[in-house]
Amino acid sequence: MPRNILAGALVALLVAIAAPRVRAEETLEQKRDQKLQSAFLKQAPWFTDYDKARAEAKSSGKPIFAYFTRSYSP
Repeated sequence: MPRNILAGALVALLVAIAAPRVRAEETLEQKRDQKLQSAFLKQAPWFTDYDKARAEAKSSGKPIFAYFTRSYSP
């Protein structure tokens, strides 16, 4: 098999493998954005940026309450 055909097949395989992952990550980002718009998050001044939360905790003298989650299925 000539090298250019083999290289083309390899690129096609890599694109086929990577495409679903990119779509899954986009879906996870969309779900995250929808959750961040939830009403319960608007009940208090939540921070989603760790550095901003640290600065606020330092200035107010309060501890940080952190909740981390991750979904592994699209």
